[in-house]
Parts: sequence; C-alpha cells; structure tokens
Amino acid sequence: MGRLVVVSNRVADPRKPASGGLEVAVGQALEASGGLWFGWSGKVVDNGTPGEGDLHLHQAGKVQLATVDLSRDDHDSYYLGYSNGVLWPVFHYRVDLADFDAGFIGGYRRVNQMLAQKLASLLRPDDILWVHDYHLIPMAAALRAMGCQQRMGFFLHIPLPPPLILATIPHHEWLVRSLFAYDLVGFQTKADVAHFSSYVGTEISADVLGEHEFRAYGKTLQVQAFPIGIDVDELAALAAGPESQAMEEQMRTEYSRRRVLLGVERMDYSKGLPQRFKAFRLLLQNYPENLGRATLIQIAAPSREAVDAYATLRQELESLSGAINSEFGQLDWMPMRSIHRNVARKRLPGLYRAAAVALVTPLRDGMNLVAKEFVAAQDPEDPGVLVLSRFAGAAEQMHEALLVNPYDTAQTAETIQLALQMPLAERQRRHQALLRGVREEDVHWWRQQFLHALAATQP
Repeated sequence: MGRLVVVSNRVADPRKPASGGLEVAVGQALEASGGLWFGWSGKVVDNGTPGEGDLHLHQAGKVQLATVDLSRDDHDSYYLGYSNGVLWPVFHYRVDLADFDAGFIGGYRRVNQMLAQKLASLLRPDDILWVHDYHLIPMAAALRAMGCQQRMGFFLHIPLPPPLILATIPHHEWLVRSLFAYDLVGFQTKADVAHFSSYVGTEISADVLGEHEFRAYGKTLQVQAFPIGIDVDELAALAAGPESQAMEEQMRTEYSRRRVLLGVERMDYSKGLPQRFKAFRLLLQNYPENLGRATLIQIAAPSREAVDAYATLRQELESLSGAINSEFGQLDWMPMRSIHRNVARKRLPGLYRAAAVALVTPLRDGMNLVAKEFVAAQDPEDPGVLVLSRFAGAAEQMHEALLVNPYDTAQTAETIQLALQMPLAERQRRHQALLRGVREEDVHWWRQQFLHALAATQP
C-alpha cells in the first residue's frame, strides 16, 4: 500500500493527548504508518472570502499535518449550518431539530470543493485516502471530478438513520450518490449497514451484488460494519500514571461513604442526559436506601454552544440537577454534581475506576467509546458495572453490560439499582467478558480491518 492520507474535519497532532474518539483512532493509525492528515485548521477568518482558505503544512514526527482556514461564512454554513444543523440531528433521529430551510447546503458543497482542491495538490498517485465523518461526505466525488483515481474509503462515525428519516433531508439522494464515489464505505454497526442497504434498494434501485456490494450510478461500492475500538494498552498506561492515580485516590477519599454513578460525554441532545437525570431522581424516589449513599457525577463537556438547541439543553440540565439536589439533598450530601467542563484525559481512568456504575445512556450514538474506556480502566478484582443504552452502537458488541431503553426512565432506574446491588462474582464475570471483547476488537483491529478491506477494492 502507498502513503496513508487521512481526511477529517479537524486535525490534531498525534503526538499530543487526544480529546475524542476520532482523534485517538486516527492518531493511532498515522503513528503506526506515517502519512498525511488533512482538514480544517480550526481557525475562522472573519474577513475571509467564501470558498477560499490558506493552506498550512506542519511536520509532526512521521506525520505531515495539512490544514486549511475557513472564512466566517464558510464556517457558519458548512460546519454550524449544514453539518451540525442538518446532518447531525437527522442522523441522530432528531428531525425536529434540523434547519432545512436556511440554504446551508451551498456552503457545505463549497467548502468540500475547496478542501478537495487543496488536498488534490498534495496527493501522490499511490496514496490511500481515508475520509472521516459526515462533514466530508462529498469529498471523494469532488476529488474524482478533478481526475483523482486513488483508492478512497469513507468511515461514518455517527449513526446512519433508516431510509424514511434519511429521506427527510432535501437533496438526500445527492448525499448517497456522493458515497458511491468511494471504493469502500464503513459504518459503526450492522444496523447502519442494513439502513444503507434498505435505502439504496428502495430510493435509488441500486443493484445488490452481494451482502456488502452495491452498484449504482455506474459505480460499485463495498459497504461493511467496522466498529471502532480504543487503545486498551494506552488507557492502561494512563491509569497507571500519577494524574489518574491521584484522581482515583481523591475520589475514593471524598466519596468513601458513597457509591459513585458516573456519566462522561459532550453536552449534546443525543446523549439522553435529561432522561438520565430523571431516571436518577426516580432511583432516589423508589429506592430510598440510596439516599445519602449514591451520588451521580455528570461530566458534560461544552459542545457547539453557539447552537440554540445546546443552550436550551444546558438550561434544562441545570434546572433538573438543581431540583434533584433541592428535593433530596442533605446537609452532608448532595445527590448530583453536574460539571460543565472538560476533564483531562490523563485523569479520566482514575475517575472511571472510582465509579461503582457508569451510565452510558444515549438516545442514539454511533459507537460510544466511553463505554469501552470504562471497561478497560476497571480493577478486575473489584470492577464497576456498565449500564449501556441499547441505542448506542457499542450495544452490538457489549452484550454483558446492563442494557437499557433510556426513554423508559422507570426501567432505567430499576437497572441502576440492579447495578448497585450486583454481587462481586457477577461483576467480575461480566467485566471479564466485556474486557475480552474490548481487547479483541480494539483500535488497531479497527484500523487493520478497514484498511485491509480498502486495499482489496479496485480503484
């Protein structure tokens, strides 16, 4: 294989601590092989010209970083408007939150075209391109129009909705047609593959050539599920580090008389946070033995705060947590601690290890790597319990977690109670099985599976 070229909305130095699942996974891929990482610089130029942006090149060890600035108009239409105002809510089944009427698609097309032009000038004939996520669906089509013939694969990190939901997007057929410019498209789960197969069969009458092969628009496309994993050894090293151990010791001292329930995610309406808070309130109501003994710590890192839906969500969560603390709190115990900021990645394993229960209960999620990180960080002699939404992509792999329907707050509260009361032998048994799966299908397995499948296609 030739040089690996990774294309994603945001680019990060792989030598520095990563903050999200895509950064961790892509950083691992490039660190292993070297190559080029291309995307937006994160810089917005207020007086910039739409459709234009400066290209910056930087060497980071074996990896060349190539980034492009965006004008204010391009950022607002491509990133805030279409990517996060249309695609994100619809792909997470929240059609009610999508802004279809603002005309953002023009900026989305324009930025993808501009980025493709910048990238094309850096490509070599034998490069292998790996494009990531919903921001860049039309990237391959733009490159093909410029004559680029390299192998190109695309991986969607978020869910793909069923056909009738996908079809609510104006120009939805154009989006799917753009995917046929790739040689391989990867999804997180088998359910996502089934949704794609159903869409292309009913909406565009594609020919089904095999279980994972489709033909339409004169192009044959391979489609498979590649569930993303984590770097278990890297997490173990972090857990053994001084920052993690200090965090665990601090938590165990501060909550020596409590059982910690833990949630860690970005502030997002897809994460089911209001439903989680309501389930915790119901736990305290229905199982009063937890009063004074169980504390929910919710880390909700800031995310897209310029979008109205996120500001509304934050207000709702602050209202719910305040009401729970007011109703159930005691002089020496507050049932909830809701924290609206990031926690350093080096400290997270210690937080995971101090928790009796992890609540990973999104309404819809592509995968959810927090679930896997929690499992990998546990003490195998005294592991915590994972309560996992059946609507997280990780639920396809993590059958030994306690699966819940986050819309059913009563059932979720009952399941949390089961987790708090679970005997040690059962906790150990479940953890061993979960850890085995997390190790077997880790980030290295994910990278190898995708790139091997891409190498086997015919450009």
